[in-house]
Amino acid sequence: MTFGIPREAEIAVAGPGAAATAVADVRLPAGPGATAGGAAPAAPPARSVTPPAGGSAFDHHGGEAYRPGTPHAQARIDLAAIRANVSRLCDAAGSAEVMAVVKADGYGHGMVAAARAALAGGATWIGVAGMREALALRAAAVPGRLLAWLLTPGDDWNSAVAAGVELSAGAEWAVRAAVRAAHAVGRPARLHLEAETGLGRGGATASDWPALVDTAARAEAAGSVQVVGVWSHLARADESGHPGCDQQVANFRSAAERARQAGLTPEVLHLSNSAATVTLPEARFDLVRPGLAVYGLSPVPGLAGPAELGLRPAMTLTARLASVKRVPAGHGVSYGHRYRTPRETTLGLVPVGYADGVPRHASQAGPVLVAGRRHRVAGTVCMDQFVVDLGDVPATPGDEVVLFGPGDRGEPGAQDWARAAHTISHEIVTRIGARVPRTYTDGTVSGTC
Repeated sequence: MTFGIPREAEIAVAGPGAAATAVADVRLPAGPGATAGGAAPAAPPARSVTPPAGGSAFDHHGGEAYRPGTPHAQARIDLAAIRANVSRLCDAAGSAEVMAVVKADGYGHGMVAAARAALAGGATWIGVAGMREALALRAAAVPGRLLAWLLTPGDDWNSAVAAGVELSAGAEWAVRAAVRAAHAVGRPARLHLEAETGLGRGGATASDWPALVDTAARAEAAGSVQVVGVWSHLARADESGHPGCDQQVANFRSAAERARQAGLTPEVLHLSNSAATVTLPEARFDLVRPGLAVYGLSPVPGLAGPAELGLRPAMTLTARLASVKRVPAGHGVSYGHRYRTPRETTLGLVPVGYADGVPRHASQAGPVLVAGRRHRVAGTVCMDQFVVDLGDVPATPGDEVVLFGPGDRGEPGAQDWARAAHTISHEIVTRIGARVPRTYTDGTVSGTC
């Protein structure tokens, strides 16, 4: 089951020699005993410590050497997977162009790195929600056509128009804001008019649409704007065969026709998100806007997983055990003691929590991989940590815990966490916080993002 995406070729992944670049070097401030100039007080005399066989007293955890600066958790981003995912989406889109959506910091993967990888994979447009995201991409010299659509009167319209950012207008006030910005910077604003076709969110309703397109047409005739697109968004594209999709497509066609009657000739009509790109050919028009699928996650998990769609998850979230201890049967674990050990067992402490994006709603349910075996969160997920009941699995501090990834080693996927937390995989990856550094593999991108 490919839904229009070829599966013949394997997705290229970074080899053993590929570069992996950490996002940030986090340095803790000097402690209370530091001098005014930042110098630490003299260290106490060293005590003699007998190291275990094979290394120093501080480099032994599960057989892997301790390296100062190793993060306690990290999100590894496979840029080759993003490129390959976009290439498959281009195949699925047929004659339509592909706009890779990199809002919300590239769905948690890093906006700038994701945008560059998507363009390398064949996308010709980049899409974001907010104007600040668009301006950050322009500041990073990310090329390609760029659309921002979730705008407010207080946004920096002047800078966006000056930077060539294409802007959405779903009401007359937005056209007027674009006109003012165009006059201020001396160049026409490029607009995509948004129609409300049934989502019940942004865009002009059927009753407001004629006034919007007429206002935009007058502004275009005056040379203040160029209406380059008409667009809308689907409400239920992830529900294959839902009649609401057909109705929205029909409504969208009507809106586009009314725009033409007003004398507008938009370059692109666009309606499809990830789900529609892979399941709804009649909604593709001139341009599709995949978001989740760019990062290798299925937009239709009830119908097909990533592999069936020819996609590969790009993010692997890992942490390292901070503590391992043996406890007796009946031992209470974490806040509220929602979990008690059924037998004598080993508890492992994982140093990430809901402040890092691990959903508290996945308490007692979130899956992880430790030493090749799957386990679940034991007890309540805390702000900075959670506990795993390892049973009799040998473990030491520093051992790797895989929360989710592409599944190469049998680890859970983001969709598994979504099920555990009763949410969607979009939320799982986008909520991974700034305390978790991103590292990038495949050797083509370096630096911070």
